This record gives sequence, C-alpha cells and structure tokens, in this order.
Amino acid sequence: MPRKLLIVLVNTDPRNPEELGAPFYHAAVAAAMDYQVDVICAATAGKLMRKGVAEAIRIKRGHTKTVYDWIRDAHGHGARFWACPANLDLFDMTEDDLIPECGGLMGTSTMLESIMSDDWRVLTY
Repeated sequence: MPRKLLIVLVNTDPRNPEELGAPFYHAAVAAAMDYQVDVICAATAGKLMRKGVAEAIRIKRGHTKTVYDWIRDAHGHGARFWACPANLDLFDMTEDDLIPECGGLMGTSTMLESIMSDDWRVLTY
C-alpha cells in the first residue's frame, strides 16, 4: 500500500504570503520521497487554484520565485492538487479558471472518506 499524505490548506490565506511556502515545500518533499500527496485548497486558500493568483504572489519580497513556481515544483514531484467545489461558487469561478496543475474538484465527503478509510497522514495549514 502506498504511503499517503493529504495536505489541507484551509486556514492559509494568500494575503499572507509568508504562510504559503511551507505547505507547498512539504508537498514537494513528500512527493519526492514517494508519498502519494494530495493537496486540497479550500476556503480562502482556494483562490490559489485560480489562474493568475499564485503567479502574482511571492513568498518573500524581492525574490523571483512565485507561489505558482512552488506549486509547479510540488506538482513536478508528483503532488496532486484539488480545488474545493464550494470555492467555485464562492469566488465566481468555473473549472476553466483553475490552473493546469489542479486535477479538478474534491468535495468534503470524498476527502473525509479517504481520510477515514485509508492509511492517510494529514497535515492542515
């Protein structure tokens, strides 16, 4: 059975860029260690799945690497990204608005069933 890590971004706010490095770095490292990594972006963090949002945010002022670069790094190592379906309505988005690294939508019931029925480890930010 593969080792599984679920990262839930629910309290991480794109308006506070310094909060955004750790979850994506942890996703990249875990994926590079052959964990199955799923990252769910919900609540305000769901904005990061919209095209153009993460590209405009830098974790540290003056650095060239954007939050979108961090997402692409984690995705490149195998991390999968999911948007919360409620965010589409909340932020007036459609699935066409999602970044290419986003695999689609994962609702609460699917997330909870995975956590409760499989051997997942969960990190919440």
